[in-house]
Amino acid sequence: MGNSGTSMEELQACESHQWYRKFMTECPSGLLSFYEFKQFFGLKNLTETSDAYVRTMFTTFDMNSDGFIDFMEYVAALSLVLKGGVQQKLRWYFKLYDIDGSGCIDRDELLIIIKSIRAINGVQYETTAEDFANMIFDKIDVDGDGELSYEEFMEGVLSDEHLLKTLTECLDLTHIVQMIQGDLRVSTELATNSSSK
Repeated sequence: MGNSGTSMEELQACESHQWYRKFMTECPSGLLSFYEFKQFFGLKNLTETSDAYVRTMFTTFDMNSDGFIDFMEYVAALSLVLKGGVQQKLRWYFKLYDIDGSGCIDRDELLIIIKSIRAINGVQYETTAEDFANMIFDKIDVDGDGELSYEEFMEGVLSDEHLLKTLTECLDLTHIVQMIQGDLRVSTELATNSSSK
C-alpha cells in the first residue's frame, strides 16, 4: 500500500484543528451558550420536555458549571460520544439521568429523559416510554427502593447485554456525530486538496 507520510499524531492534530475551526466558526466568542448549543446541533421547535432534556445534556457537558461550553469541554464531549468506552458512556448516561443531582435515579427522572430522547430522535419504538422505564427498574433496582444508585445502574446495565444494547440505542447521538464528522470530512478534504496542488 505504501506509506502515506501521515502519522496517527498528525491525523489527530488535523482532527483537533478541524474541531477547533468548526467550534470557533459557530461560536466566535469561544463560549457556547445553551441557545447556541441548540442552534449548533440544529435542535429547533422542541417540546418543553425535550428542551429540558437538551438543557440537561448541555449541563453535563458544561463541566465547570459556568453556563457555557468552552472548546475543551466541547472536545471532551465529542471524544466521549465518538471514542468513549462503555464504562465512560454509562457514567455519562447516569449523570444525564440524575436530573436533580441526588446521586440516584428515580422512575420519574428516567421517564422524563426517555420521553425527551424519543421526541428528539423522532423514532417509533416497540415499547412505550413508561414500559421501558419500568423494565429498567424491574431488572436493576436490586434493593427495590425505587431508586437506582450509581452502583446498581452500572452493575445492572453491564450484566444485562440486552439492556446495555437498548440503552445505547436509546441514547444514540449518531445524527449529531454524523453532522460534525461530515463537516470535518469536507474541511479535511478541502485542506488535503489545496495542499496537494
